[in-house]
Amino acid sequence: MAESLPLSHRKRVATRQRIAESAVRLAAESGLTATTADRIAEAAEVGRATFFRYFSTKEDAIAEGMNQRWLGRITEALAAQPADLSAIQAIAAAFEELAHGFDDIAAHIQELETLTRSSPALRAWTLHTYMSYEEAIAELIAPRIPDLTEHDLRPRLVGALTMATVRLALDDWLAHGGSLPGRVQRGLAAINID
Repeated sequence: MAESLPLSHRKRVATRQRIAESAVRLAAESGLTATTADRIAEAAEVGRATFFRYFSTKEDAIAEGMNQRWLGRITEALAAQPADLSAIQAIAAAFEELAHGFDDIAAHIQELETLTRSSPALRAWTLHTYMSYEEAIAELIAPRIPDLTEHDLRPRLVGALTMATVRLALDDWLAHGGSLPGRVQRGLAAINID
């Protein structure tokens, strides 16, 4: 489907993604203060004007880079779960899969989450982003919920509870260390809609 889009559109999408990826990488490496729009543009191999054509602020670019990284992973893992699992079982299994190799990226996640909490703009954008995660999760798990009605709130509720669990687990992990995947799994186990 992406190949049916005009080349100019595909190039714009690729440029935006490259800028966002460069922004989040630089922010994780150097911190928010040292990450400037000029440095992001240079790392993404675009001019300053091009950067501002795609993003209003460096925080917008960083936040989008963080979102790109995780939304695809979460939705792919959830969509791949066997059809016979309930909504909560599928979510728990997806997050368990995402936990494999966590130790290899734990320091990076810690840096990004600390960065997110260092800026009111990034924190607000992250909370807004969680809504898109909630919606994606709700859409994927809706067919797994028994007796689903047309305006049933349960899929959105499960999506919101899932992301609240992740957010609270991250807060606790940053404050106390230990196992982030374990915290997420314990939180998800407490959600019951069946």
